[in-house]
Amino acid sequence: MCAALNDGYAYRITVQRGGETVLAFLTARFTHSDGAAWAARLAAGEVEVDGRRVAGPEALRPGQSVVWRRPPWAEPDVPLDFGVLYEDGALLAVDKPSGLPTMPAGGFLNHTLLTRVRRRWPGASPLHRLGRGTSGVVLFALSGEAGAALSRSWREHAVHKAYRALASGTVQPDSFSVEAPIGPVAHGLLGTVHAASPQGKAAHSDVRVLERRPGRTLLDVEIRTGRPHQIRIHLAFAGHPLVGDPLYAPGGLPRAALPGLPGDLGYWLHAHRLSFVHPTTGRALEVEAPPPEPLQLQPPGGPPEPPGPV
Repeated sequence: MCAALNDGYAYRITVQRGGETVLAFLTARFTHSDGAAWAARLAAGEVEVDGRRVAGPEALRPGQSVVWRRPPWAEPDVPLDFGVLYEDGALLAVDKPSGLPTMPAGGFLNHTLLTRVRRRWPGASPLHRLGRGTSGVVLFALSGEAGAALSRSWREHAVHKAYRALASGTVQPDSFSVEAPIGPVAHGLLGTVHAASPQGKAAHSDVRVLERRPGRTLLDVEIRTGRPHQIRIHLAFAGHPLVGDPLYAPGGLPRAALPGLPGDLGYWLHAHRLSFVHPTTGRALEVEAPPPEPLQLQPPGGPPEPPGPV
């Protein structure tokens, strides 16, 4: 854990349509802050257009570059350590802890898996991402050739992804599939979030029961697509939201009362296994991350799982 300030960050946006003032453009583009907050940042000299500081009333033209130089800030404390599961000259696979964001976003910059990995492997490029609360395997390319080949494999659904999930309730079928489309729906705090939507993109998850426990079920879930929050949405759509999920309710939509945010923690989901053909050797490769204790199969007569998420 570290409470030190980071180095700040420069957010760069190219203007697509002209006519707006700088203040109106920023307020519409970064909706986490209102006009008064952006006016204060402009007055503090944090915003430039084409390399020149601006005050806010200036009209923008298409093609101009707007830069917000966010001053250094203290990021939330998160688990920063990760395990190395596999490494060669082309690929790196690591075990991400729950709570650590994969990529910089919002209030996270240095406290992200990408930043931590690049301190040891400067050229590492993530080939996918996991939700902040999801633990497990994240694969990085260490060369451009490996990245291009595996990106193609991902598009062709040749990378097999298996997860461990702890769902609420007793799941009765031993196995089933969920094909609810996923797309943006209304959310009281963010405007929209991804959820089950007839107008969304196709998504497919195959679910298999591993173990039934009092009031909950341990599941193996393989996904053929990679929509945002797919497993959380699909299990909720099937009537069995993840234990502790603060966002999704049965039916696969956001909770109506006290709606959570996508990055909120509390649920149990783990990227257990990735299987693919190595882009350099051509050999089949399987990378596995041991699941945390609540997602492990319990030995007969073994101790009960912890009472709730950590």
